[in-house]
Amino acid sequence: MNGNTPDRFVAVLAAAAMGVYTLLVLGATTALTGAADACQSWPTCGGQWFAVGSLDLAVVWGHRTTAALTGVVVVAAAVLAWRRGESRRVRAAVTTALALYPVQIALGAYAATTQGSTALAGGHLALAVGIFAALVLALAWTLDAQTGHLPSAEWEGEPRHDGDESSEPGTGPLATVRAYVRLTKPRLMWLLCLVAGAGMALAGGKQLAVETVALTLGGGVLSIGASGTFNHVLEREKDQKMARTDDRPVATDRIPPRNALVFGLVLAAASLAAFAAVNLLTAFLGLTAIVFYSVVYTLVLKPNTRQSTVIGGAAGALPALIGWAAVTGEVGVAGLALAAVIFLWTPAHFYNLALAYKDDYERGGFPLMPVVEGEAKTRRHIVYYLGATLVSAVVLAALTGLGPLYAGTTVALGAVFLYFAVRLHRERDRAAAMRSFHASNAYLGCLLVAVVLDAMVV
Repeated sequence: MNGNTPDRFVAVLAAAAMGVYTLLVLGATTALTGAADACQSWPTCGGQWFAVGSLDLAVVWGHRTTAALTGVVVVAAAVLAWRRGESRRVRAAVTTALALYPVQIALGAYAATTQGSTALAGGHLALAVGIFAALVLALAWTLDAQTGHLPSAEWEGEPRHDGDESSEPGTGPLATVRAYVRLTKPRLMWLLCLVAGAGMALAGGKQLAVETVALTLGGGVLSIGASGTFNHVLEREKDQKMARTDDRPVATDRIPPRNALVFGLVLAAASLAAFAAVNLLTAFLGLTAIVFYSVVYTLVLKPNTRQSTVIGGAAGALPALIGWAAVTGEVGVAGLALAAVIFLWTPAHFYNLALAYKDDYERGGFPLMPVVEGEAKTRRHIVYYLGATLVSAVVLAALTGLGPLYAGTTVALGAVFLYFAVRLHRERDRAAAMRSFHASNAYLGCLLVAVVLDAMVV
């Protein structure tokens, strides 16, 4: 099989995985599972097929129809795996999913006809997670077998700078202002502030105080700016070696390191003052985020371990805890669940960029996964972490009672992300890596907006 051409087995595996994921989301979304009370018999509802006299019944029949169709796709995946002589581990994974699927249906039928316990509901959900995980693993292993040995060119082509301005810095006060703004990494701000906003929405719902929101988001902008500035100062020598970053203001000495350091300290102090005006826990978490990104990630992890992307995900996850703590004054389970989504999403997101700029990171001396373990393993891990991200999104739904908007978003955008991750395996070039990178941004951005809307509006 030519790894550059679409493959029917891969398509069936991906469809089966997303079908199971849809069922998983429906089963975990409290606002949707309540619809099951409208039909407490199985397989019919009161002896009738497809009676949809209410929205709840429509949800019930949508769930059961999806389960039936997904079952057909899972059977097809298992048949194809054995007929094509796929590897032993792929066949084992797909066969496991097939064997567990009838058990999952039986548990669902039992839950529909009885007042099931919390343990039964938890077991039903855990079994669905197991089926989904088996299919995701089979998909990742199949893609790797088909494309892992083929040439890769994700890093080839015209390199692009990461800044918000032209490589030509210009002169005058306005150019200086732009350079200082660039130190703050403004393109990171919208997403990280959205993470904090989602944390606040989950914690406070419609009762959020405007002052709390303003101080928390303002402190967040300042802390992100401080962290970005410190990163520019500490990595200036490595930035000079990389085409992606060699035009950064400190690397080119447009802003002297000493001035940038003072600027970062002022931003950090202002950030902590804003957070402290909310509560001390928020200020402590804000300080932790600045120190973790600027020192632990930049100086310790990134230059020394290929796992820096994974561990460094904690820096992006902390705004979720900051948002939650700003409203509640504590670190709650739901806040931790939102942080887990961000933590697991980070490798699935950043590994695409690491592939696109592998040569740059190698010149800079960063031992990222594509540099030290190759492109094939990196692409495989993108699928692994994407699967883990989707599962964590289900856990968040189960813990928070998020509704249909959130459910539809994680299914639809998760499918889009998976589609581009599969295309990355097929095409293995910079354009494909960047498409997958942007799909990951779209998934998380839309998911966070759905969290805010579901928590505060819907």
